[in-house]
Amino acid sequence: MKSFGSELGTVVGRLVPATARAVGLAALASGALFAPAPAEARENSFIQTAVSSPPPSGARQLCRQYTWACSSKRSVVLTSQQEMRIVNRVNRRVNATTREVTDQSQYRTRERWALPTSLGGDCEDFALLKKRDLIRAGIDPSKLLIATVLDRQRNAHAVLVYRSASGDLVLDNLTNRIKRWSDTRYFFLRMQDPRKPSSWVGVYGRS
Repeated sequence: MKSFGSELGTVVGRLVPATARAVGLAALASGALFAPAPAEARENSFIQTAVSSPPPSGARQLCRQYTWACSSKRSVVLTSQQEMRIVNRVNRRVNATTREVTDQSQYRTRERWALPTSLGGDCEDFALLKKRDLIRAGIDPSKLLIATVLDRQRNAHAVLVYRSASGDLVLDNLTNRIKRWSDTRYFFLRMQDPRKPSSWVGVYGRS
């Protein structure tokens, strides 16, 4: 995932009012942005969205290619405990059975969002496969949102967000550990709209 990494400046420019931009970026540089206060704990358990955003370039045809990737219709009702068992199982299985292969080496293109092939896939392909398998296992599709981020080294990356009852959890191909979004130390750029997964929303949030 490389092409959306260069969009950070554009995303920030769209999401932060001009009068607050300088303050926000200064706080980001100092590591102080979005430091949670106790009264904000509940709100900060979920990724805060800002404004509508175009999808990442590789996801523009996602809904046509995979209708389930933009679905919001649940098939069954599960308890929170049942959901977590399924989420953990699928996350580990996909990470263990899917090899990492770049789009450049597999498709000779910089970015292509697709389910992994027999050769494997890159980060957004892992996220798509997890989302598909979790939906098939009965998880409410509206709780499964693909997000683009900058990782700890500020490289472009994609993850799957599971919107649990207690907060947003991140399923990542780089680790089997499912973390709260606020524990990832990622900078979140954009995400599928929780209210309408066929659309995307900008996120201005450092975990």
